[in-house]
Amino acid sequence: MTNRLIAARDRFAASHPEQRIAIGGREWGYVRVGDAGPALLLIPGTLGRGDIFWQQIEALRDRARIFALTYPGSGGIAEWAADLAELCGRLGLDRATVLGSSLGGYLAQYFAAAYPHIAERLIAANTLHSTADIATRPPYSSDLDNAPIDELRTGFGRGLGLWRESHPEQGELVDLLMAEVAGRIPEPELRTRLNALKHAPELPPLELPRNRIATVESADDPLIPEPVRSAVRARLSPFSAYRFEWGGHFPYVTRPGLYLSLLEEQLGLPVTGEGWGREELRTR
Repeated sequence: MTNRLIAARDRFAASHPEQRIAIGGREWGYVRVGDAGPALLLIPGTLGRGDIFWQQIEALRDRARIFALTYPGSGGIAEWAADLAELCGRLGLDRATVLGSSLGGYLAQYFAAAYPHIAERLIAANTLHSTADIATRPPYSSDLDNAPIDELRTGFGRGLGLWRESHPEQGELVDLLMAEVAGRIPEPELRTRLNALKHAPELPPLELPRNRIATVESADDPLIPEPVRSAVRARLSPFSAYRFEWGGHFPYVTRPGLYLSLLEEQLGLPVTGEGWGREELRTR
């Protein structure tokens, strides 16, 4: 049986091949779509390339200038933030809304704090406020430089398998992520992403005005428990705090219409997505 998510992602990837650019001695990947409208940087989590946001990119392609990023195979949070500032300069982006999910959400927070003159808005999604104790938890507790890559990939597979058992309706999402883990994300990139969080610096103070900050979370996120979600909100004091009643750790894949509507709202565009009803919350 054809996996609809993988098929749709692959069609998008075929028509929008990832471009490569060297910055700071590191090679980044990015997908660039759209020639007009507000600028939007999309930064994925550990288990995704830039094209994992394909549903939002396709929906916004005629209304925004979108740059969806793929991490390099070296560096860490501080180096990556500097690279993104350089990238924005090369692409002619004076200001951009920055959305990062999970690992990308931590990077987006660091970037917005270090380069507030570039960050038009910060959207910190399904992410962390601190990595102080992350080294004690699998897979970060492993020797990420020397552990066999199959061991690390098996660990991800085990966690994804448990999510499939408890949420069989998201089986296609699990298959999509397993394909990323199995090799679509090369070994150096996967190790680097894990190390980036394990050795992440503390987040600097954020100087953006409150009305330019938003958070996104899911009530059923298996990786970001409620105390962490609350801590993210407490740290950022967002003007808009979006909560998916369901959607797991990847609501941009599982709830694309609703995710589109929050992006439209943050970018100041007419809302064509599902809109936020009683089931989901947007607090201000």
